[in-house]
Amino acid sequence: MKKDQVTKRYLAVTLLNIIITLVEFIGGALSGSLALLSDAVHNLSNVGAIILSFVAHLISKRKRDQWKTFGYERVETLAAFTNGVILIIISIFLLFEAIQRFFDPQPVKGGLMLTVAVVGLVANAVSMLVIGMHAKNNLNIKATVLHMMSDALSSVVVVIGGLVIMVTKVSWLDPLLTILVSIFVFIEAVKISIKAANVLMETNPDIDLEKIRTIVLAHPEVKHLHHVHIWRYSEDYIMLDAHLNVDYDLPAGKFEQLCQQISDQLATLGINHVNFQAECERGKNDEMIASFGHEE
Repeated sequence: MKKDQVTKRYLAVTLLNIIITLVEFIGGALSGSLALLSDAVHNLSNVGAIILSFVAHLISKRKRDQWKTFGYERVETLAAFTNGVILIIISIFLLFEAIQRFFDPQPVKGGLMLTVAVVGLVANAVSMLVIGMHAKNNLNIKATVLHMMSDALSSVVVVIGGLVIMVTKVSWLDPLLTILVSIFVFIEAVKISIKAANVLMETNPDIDLEKIRTIVLAHPEVKHLHHVHIWRYSEDYIMLDAHLNVDYDLPAGKFEQLCQQISDQLATLGINHVNFQAECERGKNDEMIASFGHEE
């Protein structure tokens, strides 16, 4: 998708979500529906998520420079973590509001609640269609679509609640639905935040270190493997840095060929950026994962 098309789609979706958020806030206040207000707050967070996602997408395309020698791709991970934390805070707030509403039930206008919720559901569906048409090869857009899916689910729950309230006049169903939506949003937000935090903390992306050891030490030129660091820099790059003990007389050209062969094999594990440091005696007794902690 061309850059100007991305901009237009993000702009269209942002404006649509701003409008529907205002409608839901007004409708929630007039109908007395906490579930509808929670959906409006969720949509408001969605507007922020779309804007943040788009800005991060633009920044991530910047070229490497003297200040960011790795580049700017990880800014999208920062955006995902920020969105996750914001959603966690919002879901906890709505959860407490819903619990309080159980002890102080308020009359709810089911008809107005239903009408506004249907409009919100349609808007969410249109947003997903507009921005999701080219999400196949763009993780950032996929994350935005996932956020919209949670909004759509929230709208579906409110629609169901509006229908039931119109028929049964059961006022406690409104806070109950709010609790269910809040719990769902909380769980999904925690998942996003943990995944983003793992990337930012340079956590091992679930790659078996023993498989790495087997691949590397299968080459007779390598005597020992130590100081291994493996991390996910972004969704597109998994990096490996390690020290290899080799013979004194191994030529630089041969070592380069060796590194290329090992890199090609490690690519089967998903590792696509490898850096090896050649050593002879230094570190030959060190472990794969070096310990730099302070001992008592």
